[in-house]
Amino acid sequence: MIWLGIETANTPLSIAVVRDGKMVAEMMQNIKLTHSAGAMPAIEEVLTRVGLKPSDLDAIAVSEGPGSYTGVRIGVTLAKTLAWTLQKPLVGISSLKVLAANAALYNGFICPIFDARRGNVYTAIYQGMALEAIVEDYHTHIDDLLERLKAFEAPILFVGTDVDIFWEKIGAVLGDVAVRAPFSYDLPHATEVIRLATEVALPSVEATHHFVPQYKRIAEAEANWLKEQKEQAYE
Repeated sequence: MIWLGIETANTPLSIAVVRDGKMVAEMMQNIKLTHSAGAMPAIEEVLTRVGLKPSDLDAIAVSEGPGSYTGVRIGVTLAKTLAWTLQKPLVGISSLKVLAANAALYNGFICPIFDARRGNVYTAIYQGMALEAIVEDYHTHIDDLLERLKAFEAPILFVGTDVDIFWEKIGAVLGDVAVRAPFSYDLPHATEVIRLATEVALPSVEATHHFVPQYKRIAEAEANWLKEQKEQAYE
């Protein structure tokens, strides 16, 4: 079985082809190149290099969010277009879970982080090789996340390039239980998108029509209300 994996949820771009459980090729870059201009050419280049035509694909896996609104939308749109045109099944995988998969061998909790601006983050808590979701993907303020993590009282591995934005605050709140992942773990891999996709049942081709991005962002009005409630609690 031949899979195409697409990961464009944030600045990094990763495209991969896996055949019968073995990686054939993977292209990665972490530069500020608009995915609308770079993603499709990258897919075409990877397929050409491995001597495949789009019609040779059996299934497509895509990082479905959360992350950059534009990045998620572009990746999902590309994946849906290809899947429907080729009449192949499409599987979506959490962008945070894809990132956490880099550290699946870590003996502790894994906390992937994407910057959502204004002190907010997209995050989750996973554990073990099976990447059990201790806390499901969600959007929150970094302060609220750290207060939640204090209750874990166990080592927590933080992974992702955006961790650097919050690392000083993370260390101040959590101290020695906060562990920074090596930089080589910080970029999401399309190969992991595919690996995780192979662990779920393939949907029907018709299900592609109903496939939507998972932005996970709370509405601005709700965010402002929560901020007001928090400020009032400390008055």
